[in-house]
Amino acid sequence: MRTTLAVMKRELGGYFTTPVAYVFIVIFLVLTGIFTFSQELGNFYERGQADLRPFFSFHPWLYLFLIPSVSMRLWAEERRGGTIELLMTLPLTAWSAVVGKFLAAWAFVGLALALTFPVWITVNVLGDPDNGAIVAAYLGSLLMAGAFLAVGACVSALTKSQVIAFVLSTSVCFLFLLAGFPVVQGALAGWAPAWLARSIAEFSFLTRFEAIAKGVVAPGDVLYFLSLIGVALGANAVVVELKKAG
Repeated sequence: MRTTLAVMKRELGGYFTTPVAYVFIVIFLVLTGIFTFSQELGNFYERGQADLRPFFSFHPWLYLFLIPSVSMRLWAEERRGGTIELLMTLPLTAWSAVVGKFLAAWAFVGLALALTFPVWITVNVLGDPDNGAIVAAYLGSLLMAGAFLAVGACVSALTKSQVIAFVLSTSVCFLFLLAGFPVVQGALAGWAPAWLARSIAEFSFLTRFEAIAKGVVAPGDVLYFLSLIGVALGANAVVVELKKAG
């Protein structure tokens, strides 16, 4: 645990030594504001409802492009710069390094998400929202961000190129989103057995997140995201060990 926290501290501090962290946070806050309050998109004021559904409904699509921009550098940059060899010579396991890096990235994204609190304050000033549902939606958003990050970190360990890591991470995460999309489910309904269509939908970030965003924190949805994070990080550790051995 000590080595994991040491890696996490090192990585988290590294985000703020470059403009990358500030650019990411600004872009995230600006885009969430535009999508939420724009009359053409979120239509927040015109809806006349005291909730944050317009705010959270765009999170899966924002994360699809923004999270890979964070995860792409986790291991690709280490491999490109040759610092991964130095990291692996330190007295820590591959698992500690993988978890430490992931937790740092997750904490960073969590900070960006926490900085959206003015939106929460706004809806409370304008009306009487169900704050329990809003807390659940924030939890679901954080869990979904963790799943995006874990997948992206695993992909980043496979290549030295941050660009390739970004493209591959976005593509894989897009598949996870599409799995529960009505268009995909409609296409599957035409030929696939009902159990197969349901099974594919169960893997969808979109389906799981939308359920939590409604205020229903089902143990199955939480367990899904945590399990996916665990599996992706396990695969990440295996890849790092193989690269180290190679």
